[in-house]
Amino acid sequence: MTKKQIQTFFERLRDQRPNPTTELNFSNPFELLIAVTLSAQATDVSVNKATDKLFPVANTPEAIYALGVEGLKEYIKTIGLYNSKAENVIKTCKILIEKHGSIVPDNRADLEALPGVGRKTANVVLNTAFGQPTMAVDTHIFRLGNRTGLAVGKNVLEVEHRLIKVIPKEFLIDSHHWLILHGRYCCIARKPKCAECVVSDVCNWPDRFEFGAHRHTTLHEIHHAPISK
Repeated sequence: MTKKQIQTFFERLRDQRPNPTTELNFSNPFELLIAVTLSAQATDVSVNKATDKLFPVANTPEAIYALGVEGLKEYIKTIGLYNSKAENVIKTCKILIEKHGSIVPDNRADLEALPGVGRKTANVVLNTAFGQPTMAVDTHIFRLGNRTGLAVGKNVLEVEHRLIKVIPKEFLIDSHHWLILHGRYCCIARKPKCAECVVSDVCNWPDRFEFGAHRHTTLHEIHHAPISK
C-alpha cells in the first residue's frame, strides 16, 4: 500500500469503530494478563465464560495463587489446554507476588519472563493496559496484513515490524484493535465480506472483486456501509 492508501485505510477503520478495544472481559491489568494468557488457541467468548466466574471469586495474584492449580482448573476446564494454562497462571501469580509486589509489569522483558507469556501476549497487555504503541499479530492480523498489502511478511514478527513501521503515529495506539476486529468480522479467512468492507477500494487483494468489492466505491457508500458486530 502507498502512504495515501494506508492513511485512508486507518481513517476509515477509525470512523467505523471510534473506540475499539479488546473483546476480553477485564477490569484491571492483572485480569487482562490472565485473560490473554488463557486465550491462547481459544476464543475470547470461551475465555469470558470462564473468567466471568473466576474473577468475582479471585482477581488478584494472591487470590488466584491461593486456589492452587487444581482449584483454578475447575474454573477454566472449558478452555483448551487448561491443564498447562492453570500451571502457568499459578506460576505467574507466584512471580508477581514475590518479584513485582503483585503489580503487572509495564515492560516487555518482565512480561515475557512470566510463564505462558509470549511476545503476542506481552504486546496485548502493553497496548491495552498501558497504552503503549505495540502490535500483537495474531492469525487475523497476519492474514489481513498479507492479503491487503498493508504489511507483507513471512511470519508474525515480520508483519509486526512492518506494521509498526508503516502505520501513521496517530493511529498506532488503536491500530491493533482495529485490525483484529476487521480481520475477525469482515476480512475473514474463507469468505471475506468485501461487499461491505469500508476499505475495499484501498485494498490491494486482487481477488476482492470476486467477493463483492466495488470497483468504484463512492465516499457516500463507504461512510454508510454496514458495520459488522
